[in-house]
Amino acid sequence: MQFYSRKWVKPEDLNPRGSLFGGRLLSWIDEEAAIYALCQLGSDKHLVTKFMSEINFVSSARQGDIIEMGVDVIACGTTSVTMRAEIRNKITRNTIISIDRIVFVNLNEAGIPSPHGYTGAPTGGFAGGEAGP
Repeated sequence: MQFYSRKWVKPEDLNPRGSLFGGRLLSWIDEEAAIYALCQLGSDKHLVTKFMSEINFVSSARQGDIIEMGVDVIACGTTSVTMRAEIRNKITRNTIISIDRIVFVNLNEAGIPSPHGYTGAPTGGFAGGEAGP
């Protein structure tokens, strides 16, 4: 798994108990996975988040921590892309959260699932795609 993006946990990212708010983290993950998929498929696609599997919060992050986000492609359908994600502490490498499946679907202008034109290469990228984000 490649870890492309990093975030610095700031006061505005915290919950009332002083740890990283789970909703903020899920928003970051959704954005990171979408950007990765768009960079691979092409920015002319209209991808929407269809599904996130069970979300496993393993540990927490605190103010000042630097976290890094990793995503991998695990399957590529005709209209969909399925990824997995892991977020970890940059310094300790401890996993903060893991998500086994995040599914994005490509939609046409009418909002109907539409082929994205790529075939699966579930090894961290797409056939014909670039290696990085």
